[in-house]
Amino acid sequence: MYKVRYDAESDVLTILLSKSGRLSHAEEMGDIVVHLGQKGEPLFLELLNASKNVPLMVQALAKK
Repeated sequence: MYKVRYDAESDVLTILLSKSGRLSHAEEMGDIVVHLGQKGEPLFLELLNASKNVPLMVQALAKK
């Protein structure tokens, strides 16, 4: 199960994908930052500008 945390001050939604793994690096794709482990596995995601982007993502998913 994923753990989700929102920081209102920085407007960042963090989604923890794995409880294990050692952080190696992060890759940024626009307002999404994927933090990867040493084997390239995603450990957690950060959604930047979450108050703007999350509602847009929900709307897009609702249309499908």
